[in-house]
Amino acid sequence: MSSPNIIFILCDDIGYGDLGCYGQKVISTPRLDQLAAESMRFTQCYTGTAICAPSRCVLMTGLHNGHTRVRDNKGIVGGVSEEQRVPLEPEDFTVAEMLKGAGYTNGITGKWGLAEPDTMGVPTRKGFDEWFGYLNQRKAHTYYPPYLWHNEEKVVLEGNQDGRQNDYSHDMIFDFACDFIRDNSDGPFFLYLPWTLPHGGYEIPDASAWDDEDWTDEEKVYAAMITKIDTQVGQIVDLLRELEIEDNTLLFFGSDHGAARRWEAFDSCGSLRGQKGTMYEGGLRTPMIAHWPGRIPVGVVSNAVWNYADFMPTVADVIGIDPPDNMDGVSILPTLLGESQNFGDRFLYWELHGGGFRQAVRWKDWKAVRNRSPKLLDEPLELYDLSKDIGEENDVAEQYPDVIAEIENFLKTARTDSPNWPLRAGKAQA
Repeated sequence: MSSPNIIFILCDDIGYGDLGCYGQKVISTPRLDQLAAESMRFTQCYTGTAICAPSRCVLMTGLHNGHTRVRDNKGIVGGVSEEQRVPLEPEDFTVAEMLKGAGYTNGITGKWGLAEPDTMGVPTRKGFDEWFGYLNQRKAHTYYPPYLWHNEEKVVLEGNQDGRQNDYSHDMIFDFACDFIRDNSDGPFFLYLPWTLPHGGYEIPDASAWDDEDWTDEEKVYAAMITKIDTQVGQIVDLLRELEIEDNTLLFFGSDHGAARRWEAFDSCGSLRGQKGTMYEGGLRTPMIAHWPGRIPVGVVSNAVWNYADFMPTVADVIGIDPPDNMDGVSILPTLLGESQNFGDRFLYWELHGGGFRQAVRWKDWKAVRNRSPKLLDEPLELYDLSKDIGEENDVAEQYPDVIAEIENFLKTARTDSPNWPLRAGKAQA
């Protein structure tokens, strides 16, 4: 197969129900809805986990987050700085490093979240040729930061000094992305767009389109953020068409996890239980659109079950190279091309550590959740049949002891210990 350009747009905190093509009734998303109609839209795609940094680590490494370097937003033991951030290390092989070895030019702009300054996790040390944005996710809680990073240099934003708010970071990030596409239109390129929108703080230059709504100020800003995402995704597609490279570009659009709030005004999580930070579907399931004209069938709604660990082996399959041997993910290229694909008895796995160790497993139509326990790993699994209960309302663990036994057996070897997130037997992590 040829070497297409690859773009992955990863929004921050978009909920499963935030797009019109996923049931949103209040906020209009015409460009994303159009893109979905011209592409493949997935109903059962999952993030790396239910919070920011570890989900991104899964996407970048092809490992589920029981095997990744980064298991939560900050370490329990070790880490860098007072915030105890855990950066990627030289041995953590990324999709960008894989693509660079195959002749790709790689760019990233947005929120990285997998490094601190002068660590080996900085994007330009992990396979990216050029990068612009936030290293630290905490710094991305304002859209008017005093500085951003370009490669390994700090870029002071003069318009945001002394309390001023003149330089809106997301628009700078978007402009950088468009420039990268233009500059590398001869390809092949990989462009990773981990956008900050619609994460809080809820700041945007103009939310006046929603002035007449009886909403809170934050709800108005959130709606404006979704509108901006929709408009700018459309502008990126328009740019690919203008440059006549759309047919040779594989584009993915998704979220790093579920919505930070259920946003009752918008019903951001739809019929799913939970939200960001939970092991339920509202925290883990993401809207996902895959677009590749002439390759991916038009207007297909796929129920294939996959997650972000599958991105790296899929990309390897697309360009005809072997992925690293230790991948937890599998290639979904046959599914993308509209072919039948049997995922067999595959298990998907997630964990979180902040606020107590928690786990989740997807196996066939079964979803198991283990929440925080006073005695680590002694908390019984909850079990839901997603084919009948997408809202995870009816725990059927007692009715299906054989299913629970199968999942418990998988969990015995599902993960490896982490020096930064150690599990202390008999005591949950605080």
